[in-house]
Amino acid sequence: MTDGTSPEEFSTGGSRDSERDHPQNTSSYPQGSSLGGLGAGQGVSRETQLTEADAVSRETAAPPPSPVRTAAQLADTPAGFDDDLTPLARAAQATVLVRAGIPQEQLSRPSETRIFVVANQKGGVGKTTSTVNLAAALTQLGQRVLVIDLDPQGNASTALNIEHRQGTPSTYELLVDGASIVDLARPCPDAAGLWVVPATIDLAGAEIELVSVVAREQRLKKALDAHPRIGTAQAVGEERFDYVLIDCPPSLGLLTLNALVAGAEMLIPIQAEYYALEGLGQLLATVDMVRAHLNPDLAVSTIVLTMYDARTRLAAGVAQEVREHFGDQVLKTAIPRSVRVSEAPSYGQTVMTYDPGSPGALSYLEAAREIVVRGSLS
Repeated sequence: MTDGTSPEEFSTGGSRDSERDHPQNTSSYPQGSSLGGLGAGQGVSRETQLTEADAVSRETAAPPPSPVRTAAQLADTPAGFDDDLTPLARAAQATVLVRAGIPQEQLSRPSETRIFVVANQKGGVGKTTSTVNLAAALTQLGQRVLVIDLDPQGNASTALNIEHRQGTPSTYELLVDGASIVDLARPCPDAAGLWVVPATIDLAGAEIELVSVVAREQRLKKALDAHPRIGTAQAVGEERFDYVLIDCPPSLGLLTLNALVAGAEMLIPIQAEYYALEGLGQLLATVDMVRAHLNPDLAVSTIVLTMYDARTRLAAGVAQEVREHFGDQVLKTAIPRSVRVSEAPSYGQTVMTYDPGSPGALSYLEAAREIVVRGSLS
């Protein structure tokens, strides 16, 4: 120090003693044995004044219940503890089951195969997306599903990871050459209980080749009627398909006509925009013509709103108008816009396996549940 004071003599200031020699050992800061004038009884801390009984009671007293379960408490929990009531736990459980190929639940199967035609002549409304995701969702509900890709673009085959290069046996051979569905169907690698008849670009020329064929609009119906796993429970047995979903091209040509003749129920995806409503009248007129001349059993049983954006008044207005006009035919569940739904096909998957916990996957699962429950009540 500059004033000659050694570090050992350094003080906190004023006339206090050095800290090193007497660290806070004054009447103001009594420590240790220096009680600074306090009596012996007063100098003893409160903790040391506890009686032996008090000390024992503190040791044996049960700790207050913790609002958060600790690891020790979880270890003592019985093995039957059920923690699947939280949304995070349910989402995690669903993901694990999907990855393992195990159905999330087993809903009652229909008494006979239900054949759905997924059609809308307007493009970009979510026909293929709804077909593949509803098919995958139905398998997660314990149903057995067959998807028939009637679109020459083969997008349903892509999403379900089924080979559909040119020359691959497909719906072209089914319609033109009369091939059997049994020989053409392929199992989906990502969904147990899901089979697919793929489509190739060859199908684009099928309409021209079928022009001179007798009863050309009946080709698909005959193929479905001949399948050994399509029919009633009494006739086919437990190995039957529960649902057949036919993905149609965005047109009202011969391919779509074959589907309308073969199916018993029609599922119409409607985009929650005004343009989607304009073409709906033409589609329903075509359905009436088919019902009158070719397939009296055809019925529009299901309408699903797709690409629904709850933030816009337009979507809410379209949804309200559709529900007012079609009533109970419209599913309560609307499919929201979802990036995950759009990303999944690029990985050869449906959104049900690509991201089972996403809003799109959960919406399609709930829509599939509605379809199953409605069928069991009808």
